[in-house]
Amino acid sequence: MKGVLLKDLYIAKSGIVIALVCLFVLAFGFSFLLDVSSVLMLAPAISTIAVYNSITSDASSKWNKNVITMPVSRDQIIGTKYILYILLSAAGIIVVLAALGILSLLGAAVTVYALLFNTSIGVSAALLAGGISLPCVYFFDPEKSQIVFLVSFIASSWIITALVLLINLFMPVKDNTLLAFYIVLAISFAWFVVSYKIASVLYRKRDIT
Repeated sequence: MKGVLLKDLYIAKSGIVIALVCLFVLAFGFSFLLDVSSVLMLAPAISTIAVYNSITSDASSKWNKNVITMPVSRDQIIGTKYILYILLSAAGIIVVLAALGILSLLGAAVTVYALLFNTSIGVSAALLAGGISLPCVYFFDPEKSQIVFLVSFIASSWIITALVLLINLFMPVKDNTLLAFYIVLAISFAWFVVSYKIASVLYRKRDIT
């Protein structure tokens, strides 16, 4: 499994570097326009694009036909994509936090509350979108996979809104904003785990051609 993950990282290396550099530069650009920490909401989405590049590369190179002859289970094949997704999400956040640290030293207003709030939204959106799109991209061609990827992030924003409205029925979100979004984050993580289970079952039943 480790070898498959390293293969994915190697294939996606150029895309990962470009995404992380863009995030670093974007953080400085936001400092002139908006709340600088709001870029944290975009960080996971931008940094995880490389996962889909890895999946489409596997399809075009017929890697899926070769890997099933190796001592790696189909659950592990799927699992590496989910692990890569988490790792890249974390990398995106770390890069942005580094940029924000530099900006704060330069005098930009960066608060702990804003960091926690924007990070929870960004990670929740990424987990929800990944949970939707990762099982789907294995069953679509590369062009349709890109559409699924974009639609999944739009859907994740709707889901987050719906969850916040639902939570507000039980407690006032305005008075417990961080707690409410931590609940959304927990639900998003649970959905991501369920998505992995669903993707594993579907991939085991799929004929590799």
